[in-house]
Amino acid sequence: MKKEDFSAFITFLVTVVIGALVALAASQGGISIGNLPVFAIGVALAYLIQWIVFIPSYINRTEKFFDLTGGITYSTVTILSMLLSGKTDLRSLVLSALVLVWAIRLASFLFMRVRKAGEDRRFREIKQSFWRFLQTWTLQGLWVTFTLAAALAVITSRRVVGFDLFLVIGVLVWAIGFAVEVAADTQKSRFKADPANDGKFIHSGIWAWSRHPNYFGEIVLWIGVAIIALPVLQGWQWVTLISPLFVTLLLTKVSGIPMLEERADKKWGGQPDYEDYKANTPVLIPAKPKEA
Repeated sequence: MKKEDFSAFITFLVTVVIGALVALAASQGGISIGNLPVFAIGVALAYLIQWIVFIPSYINRTEKFFDLTGGITYSTVTILSMLLSGKTDLRSLVLSALVLVWAIRLASFLFMRVRKAGEDRRFREIKQSFWRFLQTWTLQGLWVTFTLAAALAVITSRRVVGFDLFLVIGVLVWAIGFAVEVAADTQKSRFKADPANDGKFIHSGIWAWSRHPNYFGEIVLWIGVAIIALPVLQGWQWVTLISPLFVTLLLTKVSGIPMLEERADKKWGGQPDYEDYKANTPVLIPAKPKEA
């Protein structure tokens, strides 16, 4: 086994173990079906869906259904957890609706983007290796687990908290984040669709205020979800607050901003307009450009 494959195999195992630990911790105080906690069932399903879709994807060496599968997973886990828990309280219904709206919108957007582009460049080498490709799909299972954790804890909890200020503030925060993410994606799609912008970088609209406004919106909306969940969490369920922290760390330190910044530097680095944009525009949190 090659070094890269062995590393991917270890990551695969660690990812499964971490998901199991989160499921174990967050299931405390939750509803069970027989002896199986609904939260744990949701986590298991998140991984299982990835592995099922991975099989034909690896055989055909394609990543076209990767993002779509992520959206389907969020939706399936959320809906099934609601059905198994039998929860009909306002907070659970609101959280389910917010997750479904976000998942359907983002997954369809990313799927159409990959379909139009023909490929996702991140997968060019990865999809040729069984273990590296499987590792990627398994990490998506962990991504779903972590990001959905706070909402899933509420949906599967035996504890019910009625309408309160946390619910109102959380929904408003989520709405702001969702609006920013949708606006950023829409503006960038329109920019790229214009032949006159071929080979150029976007620095207009909301992109004039942040170099990665879509990621800012993503982080903010999951903070909103965590705020809504706060009054319900107890004991080991507090571990689910890893949700917004995980999203923030992943997008700002691992596979989000660092990867895109490096790619942009290689493509436009040295160009006066790009260097000026980079020097005067915030990386993440939108703010008035220094020289606007």
